[in-house]
Parts: sequence; structure tokens; C-alpha cells
Amino acid sequence: MRKLLSTTLAAAAIAVSSGASASTALGSIAVSATVVRTCTVAATTVAFGNYTPGTAPANVNSNIAVTCTKGTPFTVALDKGTTVGGTIAQRLMAGGGATTLQYNLYQTGGVTLFGDGVTGGSTVAVPGASVTGAAFNVPVVGIMLDNANNQAALAGNYADTVGVTVTY
Repeated sequence: MRKLLSTTLAAAAIAVSSGASASTALGSIAVSATVVRTCTVAATTVAFGNYTPGTAPANVNSNIAVTCTKGTPFTVALDKGTTVGGTIAQRLMAGGGATTLQYNLYQTGGVTLFGDGVTGGSTVAVPGASVTGAAFNVPVVGIMLDNANNQAALAGNYADTVGVTVTY
């Protein structure tokens, strides 16, 4: 009986070991993504404050913060503003009845006129190598001269809106 039991167990072990061998199949999953170029822009207000005719020119610093995908080169341009009669060479703020205040926007140092690069003024080009994915600050200098036009302005509030275009 012992021999029969040993033979039966040995046969069962052989059957289990030969039936338990596993096979494998291999495959893969493709994974991909595309990092897109994108930019956002935010600008601080150019607020000249109170103007008293007959005083020195008013200079105000502002900033355009441009945040782009890392390594994206971009160019910043400013338009002439929304006040009728304004140009890039002479921007205007409207208010005070039919009068305007003359002002302009310049790049760092207040010498180079900041414009659209087509109808007037210069743009600011930023190469992608200098952009890290964090906000890149483009300085703007606002200058309002104490000239005859501004001295003749009626009392009141004056405003203009200048469009910022970031091309990337």
C-alpha cells in the first residue's frame, strides 16, 4: 500500500509540475505629450497722478510681466491707445471735455519710443534662451511733458488704454 501511495503521489507531482509551467506575452504602452508654447501678459498702470500746469514733466515707471512656456522667444509691442487722434509718436489721454493730455511711453531709460515696430516706435524682443518659464519683466517709462497743449487742458480726469501685444 505504501508503494502504491508513493507512486500515486509521484505521478501527481509530475502532473502538477508539468501543468503549472506558465507562459508570458509582452507588450508596451505608448506614452506621449506635447508642451505647447503659450504666453500670458499683465501690465501695471501708468498713473501720472495730479498734474499742475507749469510744472516739470511727469515720469512714471510701469512694468509689463510676460510669462511664457520655458524657452519661448517673444516680442512685446504697444499700440497708439484708444483716444481719438492719438498716434504712437504722440499718445493722448481723453477727458476734461474736448481737451486731451499728451504723453508717451518709452523703453528703459525713457529714450526709445515704445511702439508697434510698424507704424512707429520700437518693440522689445526677448530671445527664448533668456526666458525660464517665470515672469519676464519689460519696463515701460511713461512721460507727460509740461507743454502748451497740456497746459491748456481743462480740469478733470484723463485716461487712455494702450493695447499690449505679445507675439511668440
